[in-house]
Amino acid sequence: MEDLVRSFLTALALMLIGATTLAASPAMAQNRFWLVNNSGLTIERAYVSPTRLSNWGPDVLGNTVLPAGEQVRVNPAARDCMLDIKVEYEGGQSEEKRSVNACNISRIVFTNPSGRAGRDGGAGGTVEQPGGAGGTIGGGGGAGGGVAGRQGRGQQSGDPSFSFVNRSGETIQELYVSSTQRDSWGQDRLGRNTLASGQDRWIDLPSDEGCSVDIRVVFNGGRAQERRNIATCDRAEVTWP
Repeated sequence: MEDLVRSFLTALALMLIGATTLAASPAMAQNRFWLVNNSGLTIERAYVSPTRLSNWGPDVLGNTVLPAGEQVRVNPAARDCMLDIKVEYEGGQSEEKRSVNACNISRIVFTNPSGRAGRDGGAGGTVEQPGGAGGTIGGGGGAGGGVAGRQGRGQQSGDPSFSFVNRSGETIQELYVSSTQRDSWGQDRLGRNTLASGQDRWIDLPSDEGCSVDIRVVFNGGRAQERRNIATCDRAEVTWP
């Protein structure tokens, strides 16, 4: 009987250890993001690497490019939340975003060339192919990668849609965005969710209602803030406050 009890306790301990290990890896499927090209230039190469590493890895776009106004879904090869992203535009210019917490955002928007970088070879990632099939792209010096469904959804001329970024230091409970032409706020853009500080939410708006929008946010306790007549057709992000 003692051996049976000991075996049961050992099995139970192993199960608890396994559950703890799984819970400690939340970034496995949560660090995927949309890479949005709102720069006005074609992105010819894109690199994704954990911030803890010193090299970039293979080009996650592989044999494709990302035209202005489009976006692709990126599935990083590593599970890390903290990522560095680098894109190279036509003409040789490049732009980087460092120490981005990809587990807290859904889109990373590139808007303009902002300098050059000098890292080679690293972790890479995957970008899903149209239809949801994952693609794998080999690359020197890294863990390989591939690219996810491409969409022509980045901001284009006359498109008021944008990425709303919460930099308030507080959690937003409700978010309303409507065309300045409308008399009502419409539905809460967050639904049953909230938007923590540092997170973003893509706001999809019809292009036939102009480029000027009003925004209202509601924090804990019902405290609200508003901004009106914000022109969004010429910007990729609106940061709050």
